Amino acid sequence: GLFKTLKNGRRGGESVTLRQSQLTSASLTPPHTNTTKMAFAGKWETESQEGYDAFCKLLSIPDDVIAKGRDYKMVTEITQDGNTFSWTQLYPANAKVANTFSVDKEADMETIGGKKFKATVHMDGGKLSVKFPNYHHTSEIVGGKLIETSTSGAVVFKRTSKKI
Repeated sequence: GLFKTLKNGRRGGESVTLRQSQLTSASLTPPHTNTTKMAFAGKWETESQEGYDAFCKLLSIPDDVIAKGRDYKMVTEITQDGNTFSWTQLYPANAKVANTFSVDKEADMETIGGKKFKATVHMDGGKLSVKFPNYHHTSEIVGGKLIETSTSGAVVFKRTSKKI
């Protein structure tokens, strides 16, 4: 039919009738889809880091590599097609790690150290969350910034990046 009746939750069970043309112009996003996740797409550059040294030491990264990366403005490039993300991080000396994953589906992933593992990325309230071999990682957009937090026990590494 051309008409669809929706309950609007008012007392008395009043209903609203919308024409088909009104429905197609309205957002037909399923209720479980969080449209803020589209905000991840783009190029991001490190603006600030907290807990960097302690986190790198925890992962047994050599001191000289820690020193090189401390003030490096890492670029993260993110593309998105629906629930599928391609996440590329460019490190010093032209090193890069690219992971492609779909939310809630197991994917083959790789760490900066080249370790390959399987993981499932989840999204909850616009925050991406994944369990790496030695830590838990979340990514979210807050105030137009990409906030990435990696946690292992009491050690927390937080990287804030700005869109470029």
